[in-house]
Amino acid sequence: MKFTEFMGNIRKQELPHVFLLSGEEHYYIDKAKEAILSRLFPKGQGSEDALQKADGDMELSALLANIESVPFFADKNVILLNGTNLFRDSKQAGGDSKELDELIRLLGDMPPYSYVVFIAPYKADKRRKLYKAVNKAGLILEAEPLRAWNIGEWLQGKLRSLNKDMDREAYAYFAGAVSMMQQISLAYLDKEFDKLALFSKERHITKAELVEVFSGVPEVSVFALLDAISARDSKKALLLLHRQLADGTYFTVLVALLTRHVRQLWQAKELMKKGIRGKALAKPLELNPFIAEKLGRAAAAFPEPVLKRAMLMLIDADYTLKTGQAGNEVLEEAVITLCKGKD
Repeated sequence: MKFTEFMGNIRKQELPHVFLLSGEEHYYIDKAKEAILSRLFPKGQGSEDALQKADGDMELSALLANIESVPFFADKNVILLNGTNLFRDSKQAGGDSKELDELIRLLGDMPPYSYVVFIAPYKADKRRKLYKAVNKAGLILEAEPLRAWNIGEWLQGKLRSLNKDMDREAYAYFAGAVSMMQQISLAYLDKEFDKLALFSKERHITKAELVEVFSGVPEVSVFALLDAISARDSKKALLLLHRQLADGTYFTVLVALLTRHVRQLWQAKELMKKGIRGKALAKPLELNPFIAEKLGRAAAAFPEPVLKRAMLMLIDADYTLKTGQAGNEVLEEAVITLCKGKD
């Protein structure tokens, strides 16, 4: 199940004795682990005697013994296997070991004092008998990496927890800023929103506050430049390019983000030829629906030959800048081509 549903079950229902936290989004896994341990050990009481942690996997014989052992100095056994490999993709035809078969049987009939938390930082193989046993006996979190196009659920949940909201202008900036990130770090966003809540007296989070939060992220600081290119405003785009260079943004970052933007404009044009328009562009482009719709409107103004020329120029710029054969003028030329170029 997804994070929101999983956390709701942790808070409301009687805890099962088996958990699997799987997937590549470590932020969700960490939050789920904290929630489970908080339920098992209110205010941290008793964890020093009851909690057993292992990195990787225990020997199956040891795991079985630990599950069945009656605790002496605590009222429960909690076994946490961090980084288990038991749920990885397996090409076996079905020949699992006797100990694994015994573990599967035991997970379906756990002692009332024992709990097992499996943490698998990868996409678990749902075909495995062990996965099916955990799914039947306990709770499974599927912590898929978050993308710009589906970050809305996280954002709404975070705003509710802070008793804050955003106006349309602030949301548009947030969506654009996140779409610029090569990799979304929920841990970073979580921390920055906590800071905003701490220092902002108003209920509404403003665009100006978000600009300050993201000003130190190089990919996001280029956002205004790409907006100017989308509008084909050469004067503003060149001014912002020079500002980025003066602020110390590495040309490698600029080339990568300009190339990505041109590719997205080109992809949007191709998708629109197939009748995919507006917010429907979000999923194939892996963008927030608001940003995808905006990108589609911008793409309509770019002739395809201009995008092709600009892409080739940026590829050349990457090589000539890295080898010292050219200066920042090659970036200026690419920006001018995008803004002024014709068929």
